[in-house]
Amino acid sequence: MNTSRMIARMESFPGAVRAACSGLTPEDALYRADAKSWSILEIVCHLADEEELDFPTRLERTLNDPGAPWEPIDPEGWAVKRRHRDANLAEQLDRFASLRARRIAWLRTLENPDWSTTHQHPKLGAMRAGDLMGAWGAHDALHLRQISKRLYELALRDAKGYRTDYAGLW
Repeated sequence: MNTSRMIARMESFPGAVRAACSGLTPEDALYRADAKSWSILEIVCHLADEEELDFPTRLERTLNDPGAPWEPIDPEGWAVKRRHRDANLAEQLDRFASLRARRIAWLRTLENPDWSTTHQHPKLGAMRAGDLMGAWGAHDALHLRQISKRLYELALRDAKGYRTDYAGLW
């Protein structure tokens, strides 16, 4: 695993999210194309929640005590319970960036971690520390794609009545 490349991308990711969100009105940040989709604001809140409660916490536990159970997570429930739709986008971007900076600093303190250290997940089976590290980086990319899709949907909404196919198809 090339952790230095992964860490570098993960470190720059909050800036990419912030750039993607620049210029959004509060209404645009809350836009959903359908009832099942998350808005950009909800995605940013989710990223911060995951940074606080999921990937780094589970990775650290796996490296230090692989037999210990993981705390349960509930991203969809957090979105409701933590009132993501009422949050402030700028504050959530700052929250995510701050949490990520602390997590990157922690990752850089690891000396030769054993990425093969394995936690037995009750549903997913064997989860190696390296699997978690890889998934953490991939999670960033998936949500940047999701934010890009919302921006595309906003363009379609705002161009209503005019063709957008010249741009290419999603």
